[in-house]
Amino acid sequence: MILTLKRTYFPKGVNGKLTCDGQLVCYTIELPWNDNARQVSCIPEGEYFIEKRYSSKYRWHMEVKGVPNRDYILFHAANHALTELKGCIAPVLTLSGPGEGLYSRRAFNQLKALVYAAIERGERVVVTITS
Repeated sequence: MILTLKRTYFPKGVNGKLTCDGQLVCYTIELPWNDNARQVSCIPEGEYFIEKRYSSKYRWHMEVKGVPNRDYILFHAANHALTELKGCIAPVLTLSGPGEGLYSRRAFNQLKALVYAAIERGERVVVTITS
């Protein structure tokens, strides 16, 4: 499965539109671009694999693999990039401002169901990030 994340950059955050085969999956929020600096920047545009991951903090979620000079980049629920993210990507149902959105938990659960179903079918899941 190939997911496409098309970004729009703002000084206080990044908004995105995540699609699969041309169909909207959800919107996304991220930290602003700060030269890929750990914990304060979104990740570089490119193509990355997505894998299932478990942690006590986020339970079952997804990890973006192969990000240059970064690790533990996750898809997890959050509604405000500057206060809730440290380089990760948060799915949201509605964008409410630069790096801000609403109904993240619902969007995350929809995205997780889609990605996990593909992984369980034996598919590799890739996200292509562009602007």
